[in-house]
Amino acid sequence: MDFLGGSLVCIVGAVLLVGFIFLANSIRIVPEYQRLVVFRLGRALEIPKGPGIVLLIPVVDRAVKVDLREQVREVPHQTSITKDNAPISIDFLWYYKVLNPRESVLQVGNFESAAAGIAATTLRAVIGGIPLDDVLSEREHINNMLRTRLDEVTERWGVKVTNVEIREIIPPRDVQDAMNRQMSAERIRRAVVTESTGTREAAVNVAEGEKQSNILRAEGQKQSAILAAEGERQAQLLRAQGFAQALETIFTAANKVDQKTMTLQYFETLKSMGMSPSTKYIFPMEFTSMLDNFLGKDSKK
Repeated sequence: MDFLGGSLVCIVGAVLLVGFIFLANSIRIVPEYQRLVVFRLGRALEIPKGPGIVLLIPVVDRAVKVDLREQVREVPHQTSITKDNAPISIDFLWYYKVLNPRESVLQVGNFESAAAGIAATTLRAVIGGIPLDDVLSEREHINNMLRTRLDEVTERWGVKVTNVEIREIIPPRDVQDAMNRQMSAERIRRAVVTESTGTREAAVNVAEGEKQSNILRAEGQKQSAILAAEGERQAQLLRAQGFAQALETIFTAANKVDQKTMTLQYFETLKSMGMSPSTKYIFPMEFTSMLDNFLGKDSKK
């Protein structure tokens, strides 16, 4: 009996263990960013499972996890030949996102490996159609071309290529040396241009200062001349007024002088003339009348 009881316990335990294993394999908890592509007896179900709790039939169902988050992958340095036959090394990052989990499992065996190979091939094809100068200067254009071509291929896999970013471009050694010389020459040119611009601005400032100085000097001379002319006019006016007052005074005094006084002035003048060594004497025609005025009525008598 004890043997039978022990065997029964072992059988029950084994059944429970197998049941637990089957139960553990049949219950899956799927995160929000994942989906389960379920194969039932080898056939893929139309609708992926998840998120949340998903029940699977043990042995019958097989689930494949698909991550729906945006992923980034690196394509290491690839040596490509440009349109003008210059070797160049480029590496880039590409970003993708699974839009159709079922197609991403059914349409490609190893998506990441296939996508990396296509990315490298696409890079060589794109670079082969662009000259070296454009490769170095039009990085954004190359990014868009790579993204477009990769997206055309991965679209049938249910995957969307969202972005492509070139990280580093390594040109040939001689091209690097030429670029360094060009940058050095450009820096020298900018320094010369900056210096010449500074010299020109300084000359303009000096000329502008001299112009303003000349304008102020001329303005000062103008004001000085105006003030001098105004002063001269005032002086002449005052002299004229003084001269007019003097004439008025003389005229007033002359009106008060009688005829005899005037005759005496004539005599004084004749006396001065007589003292001259000249042998000629000039007598005014009014001399006799002057005597009459001076002698008056007594001489007539």
